[in-house]
Amino acid sequence: MRKQIVAGNWKMNKDYVDSEILVSKLLETHQHSAVDVIIAPPFTNLLAACHTLKGSSIAVAAQNMHFAESGAYTGEISASMLKSVGVNTVILGHSERRAYFNETDELLAKKVDAALANDIRVIFCFGEELRDRKVGKENEVVASQIKNALFHLPESSWNQIVLAYEPVWAIGTGETATPEQAQDMHAFIRKTLEDQYSTTLADSISILYGGSVKPANAKEIFSKPDVDGGLIGGAALDVDMFNAIVHSF
Repeated sequence: MRKQIVAGNWKMNKDYVDSEILVSKLLETHQHSAVDVIIAPPFTNLLAACHTLKGSSIAVAAQNMHFAESGAYTGEISASMLKSVGVNTVILGHSERRAYFNETDELLAKKVDAALANDIRVIFCFGEELRDRKVGKENEVVASQIKNALFHLPESSWNQIVLAYEPVWAIGTGETATPEQAQDMHAFIRKTLEDQYSTTLADSISILYGGSVKPANAKEIFSKPDVDGGLIGGAALDVDMFNAIVHSF
C-alpha cells in the first residue's frame, strides 16, 4: 500500500526563534495517524528541528542540496552534511529552484544520485508552466522532466523516491488545479512509470500534489485514487491549517 504523505515546504520563511515556536506547536498538536508528516525548514533551522522532533513521527527534510560530497562550492550543502544533523529527506527540483537558480534536469539527476548514495529519501518535484498547459504540452513536459532526471535509476532505487507534481501556474497564485486535473496528471505519471519499469513499481510510488493546497480543498484532492498527499507551501506555516490538511485523508 502506498504511503500517504503531507510535506510542508517552509521555503525562505521563519528565523531560528520563529522556527522553534512553530516546530514546538506542531509537536504539541500533532496526532498520530497513518499519514507520514514531513517539514522542510530553512538550512539554519534543520539541526534544531531534528533535535526537537527526535523520537516523534514527524520527519525533517532539507529544501535542497548539492551533488558534490565536498569542495569549493561556496554557500552549498552536501548530502553528508544533511545526514550529520539528522536529515534523511531532501526536496529536489522544486519549480522555484528551476526558475530562479536555473536547475536543469541533468543537474537534478546528479543531485538525485548523490542523495540516494547517502541513503537520503528524495521528494522529486516537477510540473508544467501555464504556457505548456495552454498549448496542450503538459504531459510531454512532465514526462520529460521525470525521464531526464530519474529514468537512469534502477528499479531498486525507487524505494527512496517520492514524486511531487506541482503545476507551476498553481503555486502562490491562488489558482489550483481541479481535483480532476490533478487526478488525470497523477494517473498519467503512474502510467509513465509503468511503461518504463513495471506495474508493481508504478503502484508503489507515492505521488504528491503541490499547488495551493489548503484545508478547504485538501480532502477532495486527496480523495482521488492516484493522489497520495500534498507538498504544502504557505499553509505549512500555520499549525492549525497544516494539521487540518494532514487529517484531510
